[in-house]
Amino acid sequence: MKNTQLFKYVTTLSLTAMLAAILNGCSSGAPQIAMFRGDSNHSGVYQTEGVAQLEQLKWKFKTEDSVNSSPVVLDDTVYVGSHDGYVYAVDIETGQSRWKFKTESKVGGSPLIVGEVVYVGSDDRNFYALDKTSGEELWRFAAGGSVYSAPAYDPNKKTVFFTSTDDHLYAINTESATERWRFKTGGAIYSSPALHQGILYFGSHDGYVYAVNADTGQEVWRFKTNAPVYSSPAVKGDTVYVGSEDGNLYAINLKTGQESWTVAARAAISSSPAVTDTHVFFGSQDGRLYAVDLEKRQTVWKYKTHDWVSASPVVNGELVYFGSYDKHFYTVEIPTGKLRWQFRTDGRIYSSPAIHNGVVYFGSFDQHLYAIE
Repeated sequence: MKNTQLFKYVTTLSLTAMLAAILNGCSSGAPQIAMFRGDSNHSGVYQTEGVAQLEQLKWKFKTEDSVNSSPVVLDDTVYVGSHDGYVYAVDIETGQSRWKFKTESKVGGSPLIVGEVVYVGSDDRNFYALDKTSGEELWRFAAGGSVYSAPAYDPNKKTVFFTSTDDHLYAINTESATERWRFKTGGAIYSSPALHQGILYFGSHDGYVYAVNADTGQEVWRFKTNAPVYSSPAVKGDTVYVGSEDGNLYAINLKTGQESWTVAARAAISSSPAVTDTHVFFGSQDGRLYAVDLEKRQTVWKYKTHDWVSASPVVNGELVYFGSYDKHFYTVEIPTGKLRWQFRTDGRIYSSPAIHNGVVYFGSFDQHLYAIE
């Protein structure tokens, strides 16, 4: 009798624990992820409250060198790298440092946040995993070259992907910090990989855009442009959008790797495109931001700045946000191509913005991370 009661008691506990685990799993779900361009497709679209009217500079955070890195926001913290070699975690309300982590060289790439871990590469040829709360190093992986790209992440495979100037795309198991595979191209890679339905898309200095199976590391296809590809691809529907130093924005069929159509700028395109249901936006070294109608497959307006637009634009509602080498940050109306507002910094802007709860964040060559509302 006692054994029967014990069995019933243990069974009840087990079922209760199982139910609690299921409910907890439903409430917590997968780990929170924040990344370059807002999502794994690199759409550059932020579904949050934007900055329709410029009210004020909320704060600016000083580093010791230019901030080319694109910030990433999760909860109450913005994460960014600087050419001073540090990765910073900054309180989004106060603009004060929560922690900083020192690498051995420039940090130009954008961090990736997965759960409690910050992943980021450095010019010191290392790829780092840091504790999100303390900034302490969890592990590092040594690549053969500098890591300027922003990482991608596959939650199902517990794998992080990044590119390097040693010509390789790497896949690293995040639990063991070991290499799963590497894929070699014919040139240095600055382009950040987009991950869509198990395929990684990125460009290389060899002039190709590559599609690589994220599980096996095998090439699916490659597409040839006429110059190096620094732009990071964006995926929308059945199309990959990417710019090239040859001055063209390419729309590539993601299944076949064949060109669907192109739009020409007047100079090189290192800016990564932002893509919505109706438009694709990109900057060019001709100093312009381009808006291309996806149905018409042609440019519908161009907004001219006074220097290169190598920063990547982002979209929020009916506005597109971007920085220029002319030291200004711009917000332009999508329907009209007219300026909504602009903000001047004291340095060139290469950093791509992040938008979170009515605040836009971006870096400048003037050594600051800006928060504008």
